Amino acid sequence: MADDPRPRKPDVLRVPPGWQNLWWYLVILLLVLWVWQDVLYNATIRTISYSQFKQYLSKGEVAKCQIGQTEITGQIAPKGKAAKGQKPFPFLTVRVDDPKLVDQLEAAKVKFTGVRQGLLSQFLMYWLLPIGLMVGLWVFLSRGLRGAGQAVMGFGKSRARLVADKETGVRFSDVAGCDEAKYELQEVVDFLKNPRRYTALGAEIPKGVLLIGPPGTGKTLLSRAVAGEARAPFFSLSGSEFVEMFVGVGASRVRDLFAQAKAQAPCIVFIDELDAIGRERGVRLGTANDEREQTLNQLLVEMDGFQANVGVIILAATNRPEVLDRALLRPGRFDRRVLVDAPDLGGRQAILEVHARGKPLAEDVDLRRMAQETPGFSGADLANALNEAALLAARRGGTYIRQKDLEEAVEKVVAGPERKSRRLDPKQRRRVAFHEVGHALVAAYSEHADEVHKISIVPRGHSALGYTMQLPTEEQFLLTRSELFDRIKGLLGGRASEELVFHEVSTGAENDLERATVLARQMVCLYGMSSAVGLLHCGERPGPFLPLEEALSRRNCSEQTAHQVDEETTKLLDSAYGEAKNILSQHRRQLDAIAAMLMERETLDKESFLQLLGRPSDATGNGKEDPAGGSGPEMAAAPSQNA
Repeated sequence: MADDPRPRKPDVLRVPPGWQNLWWYLVILLLVLWVWQDVLYNATIRTISYSQFKQYLSKGEVAKCQIGQTEITGQIAPKGKAAKGQKPFPFLTVRVDDPKLVDQLEAAKVKFTGVRQGLLSQFLMYWLLPIGLMVGLWVFLSRGLRGAGQAVMGFGKSRARLVADKETGVRFSDVAGCDEAKYELQEVVDFLKNPRRYTALGAEIPKGVLLIGPPGTGKTLLSRAVAGEARAPFFSLSGSEFVEMFVGVGASRVRDLFAQAKAQAPCIVFIDELDAIGRERGVRLGTANDEREQTLNQLLVEMDGFQANVGVIILAATNRPEVLDRALLRPGRFDRRVLVDAPDLGGRQAILEVHARGKPLAEDVDLRRMAQETPGFSGADLANALNEAALLAARRGGTYIRQKDLEEAVEKVVAGPERKSRRLDPKQRRRVAFHEVGHALVAAYSEHADEVHKISIVPRGHSALGYTMQLPTEEQFLLTRSELFDRIKGLLGGRASEELVFHEVSTGAENDLERATVLARQMVCLYGMSSAVGLLHCGERPGPFLPLEEALSRRNCSEQTAHQVDEETTKLLDSAYGEAKNILSQHRRQLDAIAAMLMERETLDKESFLQLLGRPSDATGNGKEDPAGGSGPEMAAAPSQNA
């Protein structure tokens, strides 16, 4: 190429980046040296003139001194009345050529020595030490700024915690009430311990295990037990920790999580509340939803994408499986779904035995009986009830947990704490007593109702002025129309009793009417127990672990069918209410007698109630003439509240 005829500009000396602040560092360094050598030194030692030093020497106030080449240092102790209250102080003066100084010091009997400070000590004291302090401060500040920069740039890093097996403190022996779920997870643990036994047969462990169940059933506890049993690296985090307000952070954290997991393989990654990032895509529009979808897309690719993901098992938990994306649940990703449901009678007893470890129990404690009194309770509910029993025992100053403490704890969990401060006048107290006895008496003379366990007019919780507790005699997972109808009769027995005795109703039956209406609508809309509506399923249940009341809010029927549903529901309620009034009218004397006894004692247990009815309790604990126990999962152990 030809040379450029244009004149070239002279080269400019470019300062390397970072050197622009060097002059400021030098100025600060000189200031630190000056403060160190002059200001701080003079603040501790008083500088005097040589003439003042000679005056102190003539007065005999120089206690000791050190004579150097250029300066004299020492200590002066003032004497005399004028110096009263003054303390000895160190001094410094510049040395003057004075041949008679030594003679004067000896005459004043002053202890003096000669000092010759070496060049190395001067360099270390006055130069190297302050420079070292300055450099140390510089390094400290630079690390702080670097750490802040890393924190700003570390949004994309995974927040998963690597849990050691000893840190969980939980084994499979500490988990009860879900034997099937433990069996499924034990296979995963065994694969991590003995992979050759499975690979020799060509078997592959599932890449993902999804724990599904209602809240409080022990899904997180099971994952901790897997970490304790597997003795393998275990990463634990929540689904909400992936999503931030910054775009792309969730996907970056997923990539970083799997990069860490692959480095520790074989290992387990536990994601709690998977529905926070695993919701079905394309349901809503918006930036936040788009960020969640990008996080889900990255999770799908990492679990089963183009590159093989070997040795990383994903363990996730959710109580909303119906909202999860279908691509997340297909084979190759979450291959295995483990149901962790509410425990049955044997499971509840096993859970109580686990949580009773280390707690002093009295001889009269029967955990089997407590398990029978808590149908529908989850593992968390049972642990809470047992803990409440221990608190009640400590409150009364006892050293053991009694059966009475356990029963009181169950009532506290179901109906709320006692409100002893809420005093009712005799008129209201009498109305509440007849209301609760109406519930109990209708249940006692209904063939398919659950047996009455306790009646009380002690106010509890937020609005319950009394309650009637009914418990099933055995586990039952199906309910017939007669059993549901008898349950509605029992709920309406309190209002029927008020109308029969006082010829006027009150607001106390609000909760009973609400529950009875919901149950009647379920019979018509969901269970096909109405001849007018027939087999038409009118409700749309949003999730398997949500209460059935949610299904009634989503109808998938016409306005005409909805009108028929309302008519059939009203007929069921009117029929049940009429039968409840007939039962109470036929047994009016027992109604008055039991209500009077309840007002006197405030609480009646099952034995006292059956004795007032004239029925001895049989071996099964059921005092009905025609025993037919049973309770479904919706209304089990729910007390009737008089609001």
